[in-house]
Amino acid sequence: MPQFLHYFAALLLFGLTTGCVVTKKSYDELLAEKVKSDAELAENQENLARVEKERGTLHQQTNQLIDDTTVLGKKYRRQNQEFTSLVNEQKQLEKFYNDLLTNSGKMNQDLGEQRKQLVIARKNYEMSQLRNDELNFNLEERAKHIEQLEMVLEDREQMVNQLKIKVSKALTDFDEGELKVEIKNGKVYVSLAEKLLFKSYSIEIDKKGISALNQLATVLLAQKDVSILIEGHTDNVQVSKTSQFMKDNWDLSVLRATSIAKILIKAGVNPHQITAAGKGEFSPVEDNSTKLGKQQNRRTEIILAPKLDELFQILEAE
Repeated sequence: MPQFLHYFAALLLFGLTTGCVVTKKSYDELLAEKVKSDAELAENQENLARVEKERGTLHQQTNQLIDDTTVLGKKYRRQNQEFTSLVNEQKQLEKFYNDLLTNSGKMNQDLGEQRKQLVIARKNYEMSQLRNDELNFNLEERAKHIEQLEMVLEDREQMVNQLKIKVSKALTDFDEGELKVEIKNGKVYVSLAEKLLFKSYSIEIDKKGISALNQLATVLLAQKDVSILIEGHTDNVQVSKTSQFMKDNWDLSVLRATSIAKILIKAGVNPHQITAAGKGEFSPVEDNSTKLGKQQNRRTEIILAPKLDELFQILEAE
């Protein structure tokens, strides 16, 4: 995508300054670049969906671990009751055995059977003890995994809260009408209004917007374990001046997201952490039937999410 925009800008500048017509070869090359960029966009959107799906799977697996621990607890209590019952049964059998010994000649034929039952009871007792020991071990292991998961999730929540505080402090020079920082779904959302970054239908970032992004970059430079998703959004009013490379709101939202990504990368943010995407008019936050609603829908959201590598390692060890 960056190389494609570079070609586009160069060709556009050349066309504007010289009035020359773009050759078919240049047009084909640019068209190929656009097809490649569309594929990259689709791949990025699939990656985002996969991460969200994996996060949901992690949440389900955590709940399943808790449910399994509850079931094991019930099994443990049931086995303990069986163990107590077996102990009582053993005591009763021993009493019968002693009675047989004190009553000479009484129930001699039953004595052998009682002894057999005593042996069986003792074996059952030993087996129950082994099962209880195994259940205790499994419960302890489950408890360790749950504790590890809870610690990782708690650390992740603290990391998100600290990240929000740092981002908010870095952007104190801008009012709420220009940007907003909040936590949603365990991620930090930095929502930047169009008026802070772009003129209408433009993909060139204003000086004030560049200043805001550079201040945000000072925080992101230290966040090596955070993924950065940049989403461009528009209202439902279609682009008035179309071109070969910007035909609709999809194109506008993607190009704006890419422009922001380039500013952050130029400020030193690791490009491997960044994903640029556009959603056009299809993810509004307000009703597009009003002027204020349209204004709020014309935004760019920078979504900061801690990586989940440690959670995956714990679950793989299960």
